[in-house]
Amino acid sequence: MTELIFNQIDLTTGAGCAIAMAAALVCGAVIAVVYRLGADRPSKYMTITTLIMPAVVQTVIMLVNGSIGTGVAVAGAFSLVRFRSVPGTSRDICILFLAMASGIAAGMGYIGYGALFTIAIAAVVFIAEKIIPSETTKRTRLLRILVPEDLDYSELFNDIFSEYTTRCKLNRVKTVRMGTMFNLHYLVTLKDPSKEKEMLDKIRCRNGNLTISCGVLPAVHDEL
Repeated sequence: MTELIFNQIDLTTGAGCAIAMAAALVCGAVIAVVYRLGADRPSKYMTITTLIMPAVVQTVIMLVNGSIGTGVAVAGAFSLVRFRSVPGTSRDICILFLAMASGIAAGMGYIGYGALFTIAIAAVVFIAEKIIPSETTKRTRLLRILVPEDLDYSELFNDIFSEYTTRCKLNRVKTVRMGTMFNLHYLVTLKDPSKEKEMLDKIRCRNGNLTISCGVLPAVHDEL
């Protein structure tokens, strides 16, 4: 039993191939679960990809093993995939690399090490997503305020922001309406989301009841 788990198994037999394939599928299932638990908008086809990729890579590695010509042909075929893929988030790329590494381990016959590697990395990813804070939270808002050009906006709303927010940053200033107005873009973190309207009412008294918009931030994906 120990030899089966921690040593390299013989992939020249039908039983060895079946064990490697089963291990790759199990690793793919674990990775797919981790992907869906942490994704804001989990994709159906990304889930399927992470589920079957270890088994696909395992089969390719098993067939290529010992054949230089076949390895070069497979490398050329896989290089074409890059030109047919859309940009992915850094998290998706990490998940795909994890699936590929699991498949390589299974394809080389190291079932135990592949399983341990998959479980360990999946656990690290899951725990890190829970304990590492995000730059944006449910209290974060993108606040846009329209003010007249003759109004000094640099410290106009400081007392309001100090009362209702824990963090406030002026990200951008844009002139609108032929330069007669300034559109201020703030990134704020509210102390109490239930007092959002109260904050906006006070801001309206300062900017002459001009347009104000306050909403949650759009989903931002780090692309590789």
